[in-house]
Amino acid sequence: MSAPQAKATGAFSIEAFLQRTLRALDLDFSARQEQQLLDYTALLQRWNRVFNLTAVRDLEGIARLHLADCLAALPALQRAAPGRILDVGSGGGLPGIVLAIGLPDTDIHLVDTVQKKCAFLQQTCGSLGLRHVTVHHARVEALQDATGFDCITSRAFSDLPLLVKSTRHLLAAGGQWCAMKAQIPEHEIAALPAAITTRIEALQVPGLDAARCLVWLQPQTSTAETVA
Repeated sequence: MSAPQAKATGAFSIEAFLQRTLRALDLDFSARQEQQLLDYTALLQRWNRVFNLTAVRDLEGIARLHLADCLAALPALQRAAPGRILDVGSGGGLPGIVLAIGLPDTDIHLVDTVQKKCAFLQQTCGSLGLRHVTVHHARVEALQDATGFDCITSRAFSDLPLLVKSTRHLLAAGGQWCAMKAQIPEHEIAALPAAITTRIEALQVPGLDAARCLVWLQPQTSTAETVA
């Protein structure tokens, strides 16, 4: 797959870009939420100089290739209205921190195996006042949660069969996975257990000339216990 192409617009203003992106996605953010997004983007760029949180270094690239990409998934998650979300392989907080800003009434958990990334996530949550977010430094296979999660998200964790296998024990009854993908991963979908149903939701990322989609996965009710 060719690299995504951001549409150049001359001198870049992160504030103006954010406003355009929110309008294009019909996202109604408060002034506080908008500032949280701006502050998060600044923190990500600053920490990235030392911790290598993302290969994208410049502010415009972070905004176009990461921030807008994650915001594009938010309307679908708002409609799904999960009470608890687990973001697997959160890394620099993409999409976990963006989802936390856009879903302030949702209990959100972020998990990553890399200590320095978890330190960034903890610091960011404190700086932005995201008190509804919990950060776990752990392998998701070993993570335990008695309640379970209504939605398990991933953006760059792994392929779909491994995502399902690694996190099935954390999915609440009636819950679903939501994986952010570029092209529709036909081979990954074909390799899923038969007990998993799949739904594809196309995304249009403002200012980005690249294919994006959400892959929704859910165990069939009558056979959920057979998923390995």
